[in-house]
Amino acid sequence: MKYTLGLDFGTLSVRALIVDARTGKEAAHAVSAYRHAVMQSAIGQEECAGREFALQYPPDYLESMREAIDVAVKKAGIDVKDIAGVGIDFTSCTVLPVDEEGVPLCVKEEFAQDPHSYVKLWKHHAAQSQADEINAVASARGEKWLKRYGGTIGCEWQFPKLLEVLEKSPRVYNATAYWCEAADWIVWQLTGSYVKNACCAGYKGMWSKKDGYPSEDFFEALNPAMRNVIKDKFDAPFAFPGERAGVLNGRGAALTGLSESTPVAVPVIDAHAALPACKIVDDNVMLIIVGTSACHISLGKDVAIDGICGVVEDGIMPGHFAYESGQASAGDLFEWTVKKILPQSYRDEAEKRGMSVYGYLDELASELRPGESGLIALDWFNGNRSVLSDSRLSGAIIGLTLSTKAEEIYLALAESMVFGTRAIVENYRKNGIDVDKIVLAGGIAEKSDFVTQLFSDILNMPVCKAGSSQAGALGSAIYASVAAGADNGGYDDLRQAALCMGSLKDKVFTPDPSRVKAYDKLYEVYAELYEKFGRDGKIMHNLKEIAKESTDENNRCD
Repeated sequence: MKYTLGLDFGTLSVRALIVDARTGKEAAHAVSAYRHAVMQSAIGQEECAGREFALQYPPDYLESMREAIDVAVKKAGIDVKDIAGVGIDFTSCTVLPVDEEGVPLCVKEEFAQDPHSYVKLWKHHAAQSQADEINAVASARGEKWLKRYGGTIGCEWQFPKLLEVLEKSPRVYNATAYWCEAADWIVWQLTGSYVKNACCAGYKGMWSKKDGYPSEDFFEALNPAMRNVIKDKFDAPFAFPGERAGVLNGRGAALTGLSESTPVAVPVIDAHAALPACKIVDDNVMLIIVGTSACHISLGKDVAIDGICGVVEDGIMPGHFAYESGQASAGDLFEWTVKKILPQSYRDEAEKRGMSVYGYLDELASELRPGESGLIALDWFNGNRSVLSDSRLSGAIIGLTLSTKAEEIYLALAESMVFGTRAIVENYRKNGIDVDKIVLAGGIAEKSDFVTQLFSDILNMPVCKAGSSQAGALGSAIYASVAAGADNGGYDDLRQAALCMGSLKDKVFTPDPSRVKAYDKLYEVYAELYEKFGRDGKIMHNLKEIAKESTDENNRCD
């Protein structure tokens, strides 16, 4: 029997999943947390770089990867020679500066105290002014590529973060040989070959299969020092999902404990890997990965849509244009409720009843009728990724009184998350992309039938769940099966691999007509607030600026 290994690099940990290469049946999985987690400064530096900083240390990825693989292999009880391929997904846009040999600058003594030499994690939001600069120059020049991203480049993406390095730390910028997606860096460490995956480059790097990168003239208009940035820092071949990036070399075998010459698949963005894991190979189905944040993926025809994160040809599934939108806050809204405002009495009652706090809140919230609390919330606690594409927006809860209960706030935030999804779905439909069915994946979907039913009622559509609790890792294992090929126990076609190895749970959640009607009314209120606070974001922008000025004065990070 042949197996494939999926490596899912998340925000705080890496997950290793071993599956049957023919059926997708899971043999074992393991998780290993990154030693330094997420940082707001360089290692050993007490002074905070900024509240919007989110940094990581690349050696942590390799250390945790090996630990997770070792545990998973031991649990599966298999010989590593039977692992036919390795697939990798990674958070994005998570980028790092490296030298010609792929050595991260932050591990070098001369750069170790400079925060700009570290990995800038996807949720690093300190490059908003640089994103504004890129958008202004692109708009003024009438750059056609901007339409692929809904008219706006986000601060989380490759070039805002690189421009930030240039402006804040020219020394690091000049020493950077490659501005590297972490997904590609991992593959480089394992195979000895540096290739850029079309998924990250297309969605987060302003690149397209048809037109390539923006012109040298654009980059020169942005900053004269960047005229030759593509030649200087992005000079590597492209590869597409479903292709083989290379094979494990001696170093890669030592890093993983696997056999040398094991095929390695071209990596993809973590959320995108879940698409084949959920057997989505055709148009009109929206996959929503509900984790710390939420990512919405749909296959469709080639059309321009305002307010999306991007559309990429062959970016996830060969032969398809794939659309991405997202919400910067999802599961972390629930975590905020539990950590910041939940009374101890709720924790005590949950423990008494042998339930998780989240399960207890689900139970209490399910007893509330839509609109009963008098609350409505905006889900922008970490900014708005789609449709407004503005990281400077912030969250709001309207209708609070001295009688408001914790479960009512919990419900309002859960509703706001799904209302935000509805705004995305309606934007798709308005622009000619149909959405007829919803598939949920990720931790929130896996754990909460209550939240899943909210999606069905608020969106008025059938909703089903990913069959695997490790959808991202399973998707990576599916890509690995194609990298391995049919002759080695895998597949030669990604569509076939997805249909054979992917899975969905049997239960389908259907809308409750009475709740649909009530939520239609509440959504009208949400949409009004969406316009008032989002389209004209001055109030929230001003509050963020005041907070930034105060933080700069006190040099605090929380």
